[in-house]
Amino acid sequence: QEQLVESGGGLVQPGGSLTLSCAASGIIFSIYHMGWYRQTPGKQRELVATITSTNIPNYADSVKGRFTISRDNVKTTVYLQMNSLKPEDTAVYYCNAFRLGTAYNYWGQGTQVTVSS
Repeated sequence: QEQLVESGGGLVQPGGSLTLSCAASGIIFSIYHMGWYRQTPGKQRELVATITSTNIPNYADSVKGRFTISRDNVKTTVYLQMNSLKPEDTAVYYCNAFRLGTAYNYWGQGTQVTVSS
């Protein structure tokens, strides 16, 4: 059964750092593009970063230079290193696995990130 499990969320002060992890199971991880999205109450889920199956990253303008997405195909895990965090980064962060041109699209349950002093 396909499963994505996020971890690493929590409370951090502005300017701090946090690393999110997403462990995948039940899929052939290496052929999936992976992504991180975030959502705040009353707003649509928005793209944070993606990384292709060939390790090419892409970032939302709001996080460029501060966040880094990476993947470990052996551990079937995708990471999101978040630095210089701002209060506006506060959201529930979701992991996504997808294959372009197919119906294969899976989501994790989300992990809360709160940036506050």
